[in-house]
Amino acid sequence: MGRELTGSRRTLLTGLSFLLPLVLWSIVSYVPFIWHSDMKLSLPVTRADSTSVYVPGDHVGRDFFEEFQEAIRTENTAVAAVIAGEASEPTSSKRANLKQLRQIAALAVDHGWIASDEERDATALFAVWGELASGRLIATDPELSEENIALVKKNWALLSVGGETYDKDTFTDVPLYKLVPQGRLANPDYLPEPHRAFLSGIQAFTKPVDDGQPTMADRTAHSVRIVFSGFLISCVIGIPLGVLCGSISFFSKLVEPFVDFFRYMPAPTFSTVLVAILAVNDGPKVAMIVLGTVFQMVLVLAKTTRLLDRSLLEAAQTLGATQKQLLFKVTLPGILPNIYNDMRILLGWAWTWLVIAELIGVKSGLTEFIETQGRWRNFDNVYPVIILIGLIGYFTDQVLAWLHRPLFPWLGAPPSPFTQSVIKLVTWIPRWFMNAARSRVSS
Repeated sequence: MGRELTGSRRTLLTGLSFLLPLVLWSIVSYVPFIWHSDMKLSLPVTRADSTSVYVPGDHVGRDFFEEFQEAIRTENTAVAAVIAGEASEPTSSKRANLKQLRQIAALAVDHGWIASDEERDATALFAVWGELASGRLIATDPELSEENIALVKKNWALLSVGGETYDKDTFTDVPLYKLVPQGRLANPDYLPEPHRAFLSGIQAFTKPVDDGQPTMADRTAHSVRIVFSGFLISCVIGIPLGVLCGSISFFSKLVEPFVDFFRYMPAPTFSTVLVAILAVNDGPKVAMIVLGTVFQMVLVLAKTTRLLDRSLLEAAQTLGATQKQLLFKVTLPGILPNIYNDMRILLGWAWTWLVIAELIGVKSGLTEFIETQGRWRNFDNVYPVIILIGLIGYFTDQVLAWLHRPLFPWLGAPPSPFTQSVIKLVTWIPRWFMNAARSRVSS
């Protein structure tokens, strides 16, 4: 315990921290007996009560799927009784039978037997039924079950009575059999398989978009701009206030009670007010990021400032340092590395407000894409964008972490010229703030 890990071991563990969740996701997705609470349908079918139609790709529960199959088989038994003359007159019609022809439309399009614009072409579909019944066409993905192949042959025996080509005048009005639902074990539609999410993500970034619509690159740039604009404004406000509150009791008692009170107010409750003040474009979105981070920033930096080693201040006072010199020559250089780390954490906080911010006013950026795709339950398009946001935030943080060492190389050693420039830039903000406050008081 307490031993420093080698570089190779740290790299391995970092890789495993990302790989293990992916492995767990893959196990849940690809191993049938682990979970798979749904069945993904591969044939379009109508419920026995004719209240709803399911198309290929729809998900239903496994228990309901079995009930679904039995309901169709029961209905087919009734159809067989009508055909055999053991039941009342047929309740079907030519129009209903034309709808039955379309049971194989999606299958025929996927196999290239008909064009996509022929899904409702009775002549083309009629021919496919005949080819399937004769065995000249064989479905491979998905394969038709033996039960459904037998039903295809029974239907063809009824369809071909008036001839082996479609003729609306001789088309049968004897009820046709329904194909029994087929499907495969699947995750719920809200948890797509990893490969589907990966392929959908690539497609989302590469497919052309309609004129006037933003590309995924445009959406990503917009979201990044919203986050960093709001965070920079928070820094301009929060860093000076936090340092002053942690250094000077006057500012601490004046500012911190209200900040501590206001941070408990949910920022989204101000969305209507922000839209009224800043209109419906990016202004209220940036303001939402500011409201979500600036109050926490003030309190965090105030605490960081108070953690400065008191002996440094006492030594400076012994040497005759003024209050201004204590702030700019001792406090700020002493806390700057810790402020930098606080900013890294708070930047991650800003990213967590992105989705809420981009829903304000006119929906925009990556959030608009997530919301739209989620509404249509296209979750294989949602997950890549969620992962993208996480990756952007993670790699930004890693770059900032890498910069920490060149920015703050000292442990008793003087800062580099670059670091000195950064310190001057950061210390200029509170100095300007204090001068402005002093000018207002004097006036």
